[in-house]
Parts: sequence; C-alpha cells; structure tokens
Amino acid sequence: MILVNENTRVIVQGITGKQGRLHTKLMLQYGTNIVAGVSPGKGGTEVHGVPVYDTVDEAIRDHDANTSIVFVPAPLAKDAVLEAIYAGIKLIVVITEFIPVRDTIEMVALARKMGSLIVGPNTPGIISPEVCKVGIMPAHVFKKGSIGIISRSGTLTYEIALNLTRNNLGQSTCVGIGGDPVTGTSIEEMLALFEMDKETKAVVIIGEIGGEQEERAAEFIKREFNKPVVAFIAGRSAPPEKRMGHAGAIISGRRGTAYSKISALQRAGAMIANCPAEVPKLLKEVL
Repeated sequence: MILVNENTRVIVQGITGKQGRLHTKLMLQYGTNIVAGVSPGKGGTEVHGVPVYDTVDEAIRDHDANTSIVFVPAPLAKDAVLEAIYAGIKLIVVITEFIPVRDTIEMVALARKMGSLIVGPNTPGIISPEVCKVGIMPAHVFKKGSIGIISRSGTLTYEIALNLTRNNLGQSTCVGIGGDPVTGTSIEEMLALFEMDKETKAVVIIGEIGGEQEERAAEFIKREFNKPVVAFIAGRSAPPEKRMGHAGAIISGRRGTAYSKISALQRAGAMIANCPAEVPKLLKEVL
C-alpha cells in the first residue's frame, strides 16, 4: 500500500461543516485514526468524539498528526491548505472542488517547496482497503489485495473497484488524483510509488480526456515501470474544445484526446479496456 496505512494520523480541516461531520463519522467507522479536527472559532468542541481546534498548529501540538483531509469551502480552501503545509503536514487530501486554478497553483508550488504532497483538489481521496480511508469513497466496494488504482474520476473508481472486488481482485491502495486542470500529484508520481510497493502486483489507470497526464504516464511506464498496467480512458466520443464533466476534461488540438492517450499507453505496453467491466478480465490475463 502507498500513502496511507495503519500509521496514518489524520486531522480534518472543516470538521464542523456538513460534509466534514458526515465523512468524519464514516472514516472513523472504517477504522481511520482521526486524531483532531480544525475549525476556526469552534476550538474546544467535539465532533463524533474528535477534539476540535481553532488552528492546525494547535491540533498538531496536542496530536502528532501527519495527514490532513480538507473539507473547507473553495474560497477559503487555499488558506486552509497553506496553513497545513506551514504546520508541517506531509500529506494533504483536498476534497474541495471549484478551487480557482490560481489558488491551486500556489498551493501545489508551496507544497513541493516544503516537502508536502497534495492529493487533489476535487478528489474522492485515498483508500488502502481494510486499513485506512482518507476520503469520501463508498468503502464497501473495496477489498484488500494487490491491485493499485490511480484515477482521475471518482465514480469510475468506484465502478471499477467494485468490478475488481466481485472478481476477487482486491486492491492495495486506490488514489483519486483529482479532476481539475492542475492537481497536486500526477499519475506518473503515483506509478513511481506503486513501483516501489511490494504489495502491489499490477496497476489500473483510470484516465479521461484533457491534459497530458496519461501521455506522460505512458512515457514513464515505457522507461521504468515494471509491473502490468491496465488502463481505461473515458471520453472517447467527446467533441473537441468542449469540456466534459471535470474541469480538466477538455481536448485541445491532438493532445489530450482519448485516442492519443490510448495510443500512447498501448505503445508503452499497457493493456486497454474498452469498458470498465473488461478491467478484471485483462488483469487476470497478466497476473
């Protein structure tokens, strides 16, 4: 597994909001070690037994957290993420969507400078099944195993994970990198982590139109990834220059199309699924 495990100690930024409360409860039920919440002005209260602090610094002072999950509304999300970075949090999962691109660029630049990793924004989060969930995904569709998942789409992650689970193909870790034009991490970076992970025997890439992440990932696979890869690329019928779904799903020119991504991944040796239901079949051929 990568990124989150039994040693992950989580703070929830925005814990007193509707989504923060709901998903704190669900993560606690899954067994995630949530040590504190942060909500300015609500310090001294509790949410589902989790102590709430006014600042991240105060939360870390009393609890040795290493991970944050952010449910702060878009206009304030940048400040929340910067606060976590400056406080020394090394993994920051940003669930919030509609964060301005300029804010995301600033967040990601500071994180890289300070040695923190942002997953997201606009991500369903990360799950190492039956061990730790830092996100909003429906936990029941996942099962512990040896398949890594890297995805740009939340709902496709759930669908494909469920197909894997029903075919007795458990997952080591599933990471939603986010569907925005700018994200804190890339498919390539996640592949590098899965390459080093002894528990992961194969990886599923769930991509979509827009951007060049999948093409760059294909170059990495060809160059230095040594495990089987199965990919599904959504958006084959999308018209050019039209955003489809995610903010990052827009085709410009010949790069970023489903065809260009599929071709690049095929040349790198990845197996391409024509639909989500084909993913388990292709994995069974290479495992």
